[in-house]
Amino acid sequence: MKMRGLVFVLFMVVSAVSCTGSNNGGKLPILGNKYTEEKIVDGKKVVDTVYHRIADFEFRNQSGKLVSNRDVRGKVYVADFFFTSCPTICPIMKTQMLRVYETFQNESDFLILSHTIDPEHDTVELLQDYAIRLGIPNAQTWNFLTGDQERIFEIGQTSYLTTAMEDKNELGGYLHSGAFVLIDREGRIRGVYDGTKEDQVNRLMRDIPKLLKEDAVSY
Repeated sequence: MKMRGLVFVLFMVVSAVSCTGSNNGGKLPILGNKYTEEKIVDGKKVVDTVYHRIADFEFRNQSGKLVSNRDVRGKVYVADFFFTSCPTICPIMKTQMLRVYETFQNESDFLILSHTIDPEHDTVELLQDYAIRLGIPNAQTWNFLTGDQERIFEIGQTSYLTTAMEDKNELGGYLHSGAFVLIDREGRIRGVYDGTKEDQVNRLMRDIPKLLKEDAVSY
């Protein structure tokens, strides 16, 4: 219960900041914890801000290809967590994510990463079939990822700051949020949106082009 409460608070905090930032017409905020560190550049002391970034990862997509943080370096992407047998919010989320895919599928610097939280059931072969049934012919833009379950839970909770865990009291046996998490070219969280709500996904689709116009400074 403590972990569920912590993740829920994190989600609510970043969601509130995201909604505020994406409505102001300017640059999107950088979400998550940050800290400053001092370093010497050309003999001078410089204070640098270090932002929360997505940790290194390596999962396998529906084509059987290993997808890692190296594959998303310098790209804008949206991440979410689901499982194919989900009886609750996942079908709504995938209907909404299809809208995102159809709008940005031809953007070479854009990707979607959907992580299954039930990898024992959601094999590469099953994810391939699931993607085809959704109308996704290949993994060029939209990757359905599977891998070590604990690692998926960990990166969901500590990197994407969203809910992804096993819970036998929930329908389907898992607890996860409907969050769509927007990541910039430097691996930083720039927005969190409720993937079950059309107006929030509309906001996401307005925010993606803002990040596509930004250049990566360092990653």
